Amino acid sequence: MVADYYELLGVAPTASTGEIRKAYLRLAREKHPDRFSEGPEKDAAGVVFQDLTTAFNTLCNERSRREYDETRGRPRPTTPEEIARDAFERSSTLLGRGAFDEAVTLLRTAVHHAPETAEYHAALGRALSRDPAAAREAIQELDRAAKLAPRDAAVLADLAILLHRQGLSLRAQRSLEAAKRLGPGNPRVTAAVTEIGGPRS
Repeated sequence: MVADYYELLGVAPTASTGEIRKAYLRLAREKHPDRFSEGPEKDAAGVVFQDLTTAFNTLCNERSRREYDETRGRPRPTTPEEIARDAFERSSTLLGRGAFDEAVTLLRTAVHHAPETAEYHAALGRALSRDPAAAREAIQELDRAAKLAPRDAAVLADLAILLHRQGLSLRAQRSLEAAKRLGPGNPRVTAAVTEIGGPRS
């Protein structure tokens, strides 16, 4: 279960942004996965570190902190699946209002807690694709989504566009051909064909 964000960071609900930042930096140093050797300890540290980062990003943004404070009294998700779904759903709202970094953090949380869910990998890949510096990771996430859901034409089409933009033409064409076979009328497939070129059928 993800603890209350204030409890997780060891600060009071009245803590200033500076106090929250200081607490996060201290905990991030202590709990960073790189401090542990491979195995269960490192995996556990990864979960804690991701949760700490989500808590920090939420509480250091005035708007998201206000929203979090309003929902603190409600029942919180407890299972990994619930935590992942909650993070995924909140990320959509954040993306809609342009809070890119916060949305990506939540999507990373979703992927971390439900690594076999293609929808979360696809959403993270699409979000990351907005940042040219994150193109490589975006491709990895969309590729993972395509492996988990090999019949999802929209994911294959989005992957094709991203590969094409990175100059990986052969892989882009392969992904596009698969997308066209699976969903010739899908709007994302149509968009990919328009951008990459080639026959629409």
